[in-house]
Amino acid sequence: MLERTRALIDALIQDNPGVEAIALYQNGEMQLVHRFVPAGPRLIYSHTKSFISTLAGIAIDEGRLTLDTRVIDLFPEYESVITDENVKSITLRHFLMMSSGLGASLLMSSNRRKGEGYPDYVGYMLSHKLQYPSGEKFAYSNGDTHMAGCMVQRAVGKPLLQYAYEKLFSKLDMGFPAWETDPDGTAFGGSGLYLDVTEMMKLGILYLNGGVWNGEQVVSREWVSEAGKKHIDTGHPDSWNSGYGYQFWTVGERENAFRADGMYGQFSIVLPDANAVLASQCSERNDVAKFAEMLRKYTIR
Repeated sequence: MLERTRALIDALIQDNPGVEAIALYQNGEMQLVHRFVPAGPRLIYSHTKSFISTLAGIAIDEGRLTLDTRVIDLFPEYESVITDENVKSITLRHFLMMSSGLGASLLMSSNRRKGEGYPDYVGYMLSHKLQYPSGEKFAYSNGDTHMAGCMVQRAVGKPLLQYAYEKLFSKLDMGFPAWETDPDGTAFGGSGLYLDVTEMMKLGILYLNGGVWNGEQVVSREWVSEAGKKHIDTGHPDSWNSGYGYQFWTVGERENAFRADGMYGQFSIVLPDANAVLASQCSERNDVAKFAEMLRKYTIR
């Protein structure tokens, strides 16, 4: 894996479509960190979603909620804004699988900047009607992930930022990272975390190691096994994008491989068959299709 990653870096030195950093962890050690720009935290976009999944897993491990907990059970005060009775039956599992049934890409970056959902993202989400039964179809949406995060926050009874620091960031020695919030001050589930590549990929390393960090079981092996497994087909013909778990994408080219994936190429790819995690960070000017093809050609296939 190390030689293949070096070959990728050599190719990027010759023709870099906007990659900022490549890092490889394998066999219990950081093998390589190559930076094309100076080190520093950057927006990891939807890679944030996989942190939300992990916090959900921890809350489930603690018995605070289950995959089948309904949104209405945690937010009964929103019953008056619900215009479709079927919305009450959306569960945490549905939100984590991007299968709420709301059927639209809600609270995406450009629309949030225009004020979509203000001032109450939860009320905004629950006021929609289902386009199809929950659990039936995949529809990528920041809104689904944010609702999962809000469910965790309500279930644990403390701010999601605080819970994330206590249960995850502090355990992984990540400090207290910057994280975008919604208008109510809740950490935004769909995006918004700022991390350096070596911090970002710690989540992948945690999953590679079965949820264990420095000898401590941070999240259960059961959750690690389930979160990276394909639970729903996305309808995409390319195996790189065809399977989705609980806020992780599967990687069809490699057995049991999966990735946390942020826009423009913020990847942490867990490769159990190689006992490795391969991570990348890229600029907003990145040609992500070109980079993803290079990444797969040199290191995945």
